[in-house]
Amino acid sequence: MHQLSYSFSMKATTIKVENPLLDELQAIKPTEQSLSAFIRDILDGEIRRVKLIHAADQYTDFLSKHPEEAECLSRWEEAPLGDAPRQKKKKGTP
Repeated sequence: MHQLSYSFSMKATTIKVENPLLDELQAIKPTEQSLSAFIRDILDGEIRRVKLIHAADQYTDFLSKHPEEAECLSRWEEAPLGDAPRQKKKKGTP
């Protein structure tokens, strides 16, 4: 019989937040949420924002290196996607 064992380590960091910032955070956080959870949400959002900015920069760089892709994207942006597609005629009907 084989026994599997797993080992996980979680790093935790304590960050000191003092007034006036602490008071401002307490004033804007939802009442049902802890301060720690609120700050984690803020940090998660900031990390996501930075990653999206980086991805946008990479995509812009990609488009500058691949003009055919940029042209295709330009045509796609000009397409009348809000219009309903035309109905195809069925065979045998005038």
